[in-house]
Amino acid sequence: MKFAYRFSGLLGTVYRRGNLSFTRDGSSLISPVGNRISVFDLKNNKCETFPLATRLNIVCVGLSPDGSLAILIDEEGAALLVSLIGKCVIHHFYFHKPVHSVSFSPDGKKFVITKDNVALMYHAPGKKREFNAFVLDKTYYGPYDETTCIDWTDDSKCFAVGSKDMSTWVFGAERWANLIYYSLGGHKDVIVACFFEENSLDLYTISQDAALCVWQCDTELDGLKSMPPKNAAREKDAAGDDEEFLEEPKGEEIHGKANPSEQETREKVKYSRVAKYFFNKEGDFNNLTCAAYHKKTHLLVTGFASGIFHLHELPDFNLIHSLSISDQRIASISINCTGDWIAFGCSGLGQLLVWEWQSESYVLKQQGHFNSMVSLAYSPDGQYIVTGGEDGKVKVWNTSSSFCFVTFTEHTSGVTAVTFTSNGYVILSASLDGTVRAFDLHRYRNFRTFTSPRPSQFSCLAVDSSGEIVSAGSQDSFEIFIWSMQSGRLLDVLSGHEGPISCLSFNPMKCVLASASWDKTVKIWDMLESWRTKETFIFNSDVLVVAFRPDGKELAVAALNGQITFWDHESAVQTGSIEGRHDLQMGRKELDKITAKQSTKGKSFTTLCYSADGQSILAGGLSKFVCIYNVKEQILMKKFEISCNFSLDAMEEYLDRRKMTEFGSMALIDGGAGDEDGVAIPLPGVKRGDMSYRHFKPEIRVTCLRFSPTGRSWAATTTEGLLIYSLDSGLIFDPFELDIDVTPSNIRKTLHQKEYTKAIVMAFKLNEKQLIQEVIEAVPSDEVDVVCSSLPDLYVEKVLEFLASAFEISCHLEFYLIWAHKLLMLHGQKLKTRSVRLLPVIQFLQKSIQRHFEDVSKLCEWNIYNIKYALAISKQRGMKRLAEEPSEDEETLDSDSDYLMQEVHKDNSSS
Repeated sequence: MKFAYRFSGLLGTVYRRGNLSFTRDGSSLISPVGNRISVFDLKNNKCETFPLATRLNIVCVGLSPDGSLAILIDEEGAALLVSLIGKCVIHHFYFHKPVHSVSFSPDGKKFVITKDNVALMYHAPGKKREFNAFVLDKTYYGPYDETTCIDWTDDSKCFAVGSKDMSTWVFGAERWANLIYYSLGGHKDVIVACFFEENSLDLYTISQDAALCVWQCDTELDGLKSMPPKNAAREKDAAGDDEEFLEEPKGEEIHGKANPSEQETREKVKYSRVAKYFFNKEGDFNNLTCAAYHKKTHLLVTGFASGIFHLHELPDFNLIHSLSISDQRIASISINCTGDWIAFGCSGLGQLLVWEWQSESYVLKQQGHFNSMVSLAYSPDGQYIVTGGEDGKVKVWNTSSSFCFVTFTEHTSGVTAVTFTSNGYVILSASLDGTVRAFDLHRYRNFRTFTSPRPSQFSCLAVDSSGEIVSAGSQDSFEIFIWSMQSGRLLDVLSGHEGPISCLSFNPMKCVLASASWDKTVKIWDMLESWRTKETFIFNSDVLVVAFRPDGKELAVAALNGQITFWDHESAVQTGSIEGRHDLQMGRKELDKITAKQSTKGKSFTTLCYSADGQSILAGGLSKFVCIYNVKEQILMKKFEISCNFSLDAMEEYLDRRKMTEFGSMALIDGGAGDEDGVAIPLPGVKRGDMSYRHFKPEIRVTCLRFSPTGRSWAATTTEGLLIYSLDSGLIFDPFELDIDVTPSNIRKTLHQKEYTKAIVMAFKLNEKQLIQEVIEAVPSDEVDVVCSSLPDLYVEKVLEFLASAFEISCHLEFYLIWAHKLLMLHGQKLKTRSVRLLPVIQFLQKSIQRHFEDVSKLCEWNIYNIKYALAISKQRGMKRLAEEPSEDEETLDSDSDYLMQEVHKDNSSS
């Protein structure tokens, strides 16, 4: 149970690539983040990442009309059928080729996928109980080049498919007598999107060169005639004979022709182009990259390679407004069911925006770190996480909502380390630009900047437990700089190391600083003795990271040879060591000449972190694994695989022989940019993409690990983003000192007899959360005092931990506050003696209470303001409304507002 940590959230990455989709009710947005999907609840301001993953990055997502199922398809065409209700994988399927788009029919009975130059229609899963979830219905041929987009008519009778060969094809979902297929031209570039008009076969097609064609059909949807049955009985018999020999029934094939004969087109549906519009002004070459259309409001939204989007009303092509939201191409657009909110995804910078076009305001505006994250730190109450990235930004994330609420951009180079001070309202960050900056979380500003006499690149940072002394280590001058937080002055420069400083750590209990360096030493500096070196520990290889245990009595050191050693820094004695190199299990990169086993010999842990109780230690490095060790026993307790995304490099232990040729690895062959990035063509005569562009795969690595002060979760900054792992307190039966008489019925019987203390003890022995909640909430509020005083010491800690978790979900706020207050008042002295062990529980309780306090205090302030306002209005109306003065309205309004301002000033001064 202690190590039952499960993936619970992905922060720092809001959009990678693929299509955005709104849920059925229009209040939540589904965004692909690498090989996972995140659901942004826009009304409740929360984000959740599903605990499921594809093998490669997701490129397209299809949502069923009822909002219960989703199809996720990755880069190689492997699909997952996912339940959005149960958040689990139902079925795996492989399409064998990369898929460009997927779309369910509005009635939910079919779905179409496009790959190569083919459209495949499948029976939608879940409508009837079937063994195979994906059953092929029909295969549609027609386009000569790759297909790009799909759209259905409202009654699911027909669908349209756009292609890179500049044509759009309309296919019948059933074999209609007057419409089997129809080909539309009229464009000079790749088709980006096609949309049917509401309850009509009229069509809009949009191409990459920013041209819109409006097509009118001479037949209504009701005018589609069903095909007369041809020898139905004979066909049925023949099909039955075939199926005896076929393992899997093959779907019907429909072959379209671009230039059908006159006989074939007689008495068939005909299309005519009624208008053609251009988005770009004359001389402006701005590629159109994506589009979305809302049929009820006739609203067309188009995104461009320059980061601009336009809103038009169709069919008249009236521009409503246009706005630049990014300097990178807009990769995906989606409109919710009401037509109020428009979602934009920019894959270049990882931006996700939701725009309310009528009020012209942002509903959501999130962006991850442009480059990889380097460092993270938890706030003392575990409510916030701060991250620093190579892009020079410092971002603060709320752990409960998973949103970034402030970004500091003052650094001009990569951030190397971040930390919170002990009060939790000041963030410190060190950077390669030669500054250490302090940020205030009350006013969101940079209020201190610490610099060195000579410019230095700072590689690490530490702040003491009082928050008064700030230290940073230099990469180039091999010195440690000490500043005062109050004055901002440089207090001292500590020299003695002969190599770059790799890590600094303050003792949580004393003002003692440990510094690690590439010169194979760790030095202990004592502030009380004028920063003299107290001890120097010498190692066999370069020291990369150093960390103090939360009680300050032990020091953990990780070196380049893959060893983690533990020291008693007071007596300078080594208390243990862990040989961790084999636990890293490095993967082999695509271009590596040596095997993964050989490359592991030179690898080591680059980040360490003690758990909140100090009994175990987390270690991570240039690998997809995070190891958790027991410090006392010095053994590996558990390994967490943080990613299964093979779109990243160094994931596989052995290279795939199919990718090896006589000339070397296939990874050496670069396909170039293609034309999907929407880049301007840099050379005359180059038909497609930028020849100077090079494709690369980011390498999987863990740059920083931190345990939450509450002990309930830990976080890791990785190539994929900020991963949160939490204790899974779901369906786990974990009894405590269980007895044969402890059963739910006996507990309820004891509760009925009003023996509350005994019932609570029995409930905690069984350790079922719902039963504990039932027992505690059955205790009358006036008897809480008596029950608390008679609780055994062992169960006081357990009740406090339960209260902390109950605060997060329960509405009985005052009742649980009475419990917490009584327990702490009655058992405070005894709890103080076990403070080190109890600290995570107390911090968890503080975090829960603090969050409620912030919410309730805002509500109360708003209510007080409203009451004051109402009182001021009522007083003013009683005094000013005289019978003989019903004259000018304007004068009355002016005097009313003057009086109102006076009353509010009076109230403010009195309060």
